[in-house]
Amino acid sequence: MAKALLKIQRYFRRKPVRFFSLILLYLTAGSLVFLHSGFVGDSGPGGRRSRDSVAAAEMGSRASDTRGLGIMSRVFKETRRSGRRYGPPWMKKTAHGGHETEGRGGDYTSNWNRALKGRNAKDMDDGRAKYIGCYIDDTQKRALRGVSFFDYKKMTVFRCQDNCAERGYMYAGLEFGAECYCGHKIQAPNASESECNMECKGEKSNLCGGANRLSIYRLELSQESARRYGSAIFKGCFHRPDNVTLALPVSMVIQNMSVDKCVDMCTEKEKSLAVLAGDRCHCGFPTPLFSLHELENEDMCLHRCHGEEFESCGNEEYFVVYQTQVQDNRCMDRHFLPTRAKQLVALASFPGAGNTWARHLIELATGYYTGSYYFDGSLYNKGFKGERDHWRSGRTICIKTHESGRKEIEAFDSSILMIRNPYKALMAEFNRKYGGHIGFASQAHWRGKEWPEFVKNYAPWWASHTLDWLNYGKNVHVVHFEDLKRDLFLQLKGMVQFLGLKVSEDRLLCVEGQKDGNFKRSGLRKLEYDPYTSEMRANINELIRTVDATLKKRNMSGVPEEYMPR
Repeated sequence: MAKALLKIQRYFRRKPVRFFSLILLYLTAGSLVFLHSGFVGDSGPGGRRSRDSVAAAEMGSRASDTRGLGIMSRVFKETRRSGRRYGPPWMKKTAHGGHETEGRGGDYTSNWNRALKGRNAKDMDDGRAKYIGCYIDDTQKRALRGVSFFDYKKMTVFRCQDNCAERGYMYAGLEFGAECYCGHKIQAPNASESECNMECKGEKSNLCGGANRLSIYRLELSQESARRYGSAIFKGCFHRPDNVTLALPVSMVIQNMSVDKCVDMCTEKEKSLAVLAGDRCHCGFPTPLFSLHELENEDMCLHRCHGEEFESCGNEEYFVVYQTQVQDNRCMDRHFLPTRAKQLVALASFPGAGNTWARHLIELATGYYTGSYYFDGSLYNKGFKGERDHWRSGRTICIKTHESGRKEIEAFDSSILMIRNPYKALMAEFNRKYGGHIGFASQAHWRGKEWPEFVKNYAPWWASHTLDWLNYGKNVHVVHFEDLKRDLFLQLKGMVQFLGLKVSEDRLLCVEGQKDGNFKRSGLRKLEYDPYTSEMRANINELIRTVDATLKKRNMSGVPEEYMPR
């Protein structure tokens, strides 16, 4: 043994470089393992990483940027601070405290079908869909004339319903056990129930129509959804504008007029509005001359199309309007501020109160990117380019934040405070936490211990978040989610003015046509039961009264009427 050690000692005396090389390799390997475990611990399973951890992880790739030195100095400054995660103040504990602030854990996108598999869809009338009956379907003249899709292996009733609901259709129909059709009107007669006798390919316990027979369901959507005709969205019946030529510059008389013909013509002319007036088709964009704000009773537009038996084509005084698939580009240009802002404006809200939607609207209305106190890669990939900027960069028009507490609030010079009905906000955030931005929490989470624990911790934060911003905010502009949804034009105009920018009415009208963006949950997946217990409701109702009283003390309008307990 001694001889062997002596040989090793003589070897490294002759080759000292090799010895130091081995030591260096050992230390490098240990450092890599340590760094890897640190990054994994920061991100969590499916959770949102803070901008700080992202900056550290991207340090190497950014070093080659033309702004290398500046970015590297910023990275080293950022990594000295601990990662930011929003959450109730009482939940901001260390990992040993036992609270999880952001992790969602796992992919739950398929749990809906698993939870409902084996149930008879015809027996269900629980707020999602109601079975209407069996109908004749003709391949030359479909009973439902919206979009369609097929799946000859995994088609289920709920999958068809969900796809049609996401696109705003009122009816979903299944045929041949594997085909799904959507529509706003049923344009065919009934058939015998015995003719809808084919099992669904994805669930043998349910029937999915038959040979040229549709099993049709009426969708009871929990959100307002657009009525459609094929790919076009029905906007309503409107009175003839004073100057049709200026308001709708493209016009043509069409023989055997139908909705399809007018929509096709306006799509070809690259106009977002197809307007039917008897046998004449007008095309254009929403403008102050024809804003689509004064909706008329649909009975005023009743005039059967010559080329379409079931649709109305309007008349000389009252026009039927559809929105085509042509994108209105008047509000699509977005960029960073030309000069760095001297004041920081927060877009503050409790999670689940519509912050991402408000950012989408503000960006389209102003033409400037919004920033964020956090970093969310999925939002960046969806087009929120300000997501990657440091929140103090001054290059964005306002900064998203869910933070509360005096220190965090006083970092901003002014703020737009978004408030939403807590019953809706809590459910929206619970869905996001366990299902992603446009996904849904599984039935197991709603019925398990996660939901009661979530309400217990987050409901008080809904109130304290609003009260903190009202108490410590320097210049607060309150916007209620429900008011923004009800009167988008007026509310968004007020937000743009608060940001100190000139209002473009044409741009706001463009936003109205593209208000949903990429973040909207289907309105179909409604819970089978009320998840709030009487004890939960008593606590939340008291919080609503507190917020309402505080708003009124500051000479602001209280919470919308639908918030208040009945």
